[in-house]
Amino acid sequence: MAAAGGRRRIAVTRTWRLICHDGADGVRNMAIDRAILDAHEVGLVPPTLRLYRWSRPTVSLGRFQRIDDVDASFCVAEGIGLCRRPTGGRGVLHDDEITYSIVAGVRDDVPRGVSASYRLLCGALVEAYRELGVAADLTGRPRGERGAGACYLHATSADLSFGAAKLSGSAQVWTGSSCLQHGSFVLSRDVGREAAVFRLDPSAADALDRSTETIIGVLGRRPTDAEMVSAIVTGVERGLGVRFEEGGLSAAEVSAVDDLVATFRSEGF
Repeated sequence: MAAAGGRRRIAVTRTWRLICHDGADGVRNMAIDRAILDAHEVGLVPPTLRLYRWSRPTVSLGRFQRIDDVDASFCVAEGIGLCRRPTGGRGVLHDDEITYSIVAGVRDDVPRGVSASYRLLCGALVEAYRELGVAADLTGRPRGERGAGACYLHATSADLSFGAAKLSGSAQVWTGSSCLQHGSFVLSRDVGREAAVFRLDPSAADALDRSTETIIGVLGRRPTDAEMVSAIVTGVERGLGVRFEEGGLSAAEVSAVDDLVATFRSEGF
């Protein structure tokens, strides 16, 4: 997935790295996000926005989530991957989406603490959605099924909404003074498959359908990858007051990714 050019509309004071990746499996995607976080914390790499896809539909479980929240047999039968995120929260079925991760920290003017950092970073995501033509807003208050294993059945102040419907969820983890936040720009959703993955009964599946929205559902068309990347980059630049330079992983990050993939696979993912 290549980066797309876009107009620069802000006075820029800081430069961040932009990485655009094509589809990888779930374990490798999570290992890359973790490796960037660790490298940033020790000062090896700049703050980074990474945009990526998945090589097949994949469920990511929150760091402390029970695997029993997912119907693993259904996932195997349907060819759906399974991985565990370094961040918390509930399970997410990643399919027709572009996923983002932001790694930055206190030295990059990200406020310490979950609530304040979510407000800043999710505010930049709002700008990205609006650049795309979707009138997103920060979710005003928690709502939904608190006990559900599926992330999109519950909305928190870390999420983005279109009206009353949840558009996007995000999850965070901090290492020292550096933060990893990642989440999804969902283009479309297969509610039936998501309900089967998370063992939702018909009532919960209906709630998932009624309480969520997608980019295609709002726009009435499918944006191109180039449109998506351009909108995300331009919106986040404007929201954070930064400019992006496209780059790749450092040699140290690549080595760390390989080690993390081996570790994660030894844990059963």
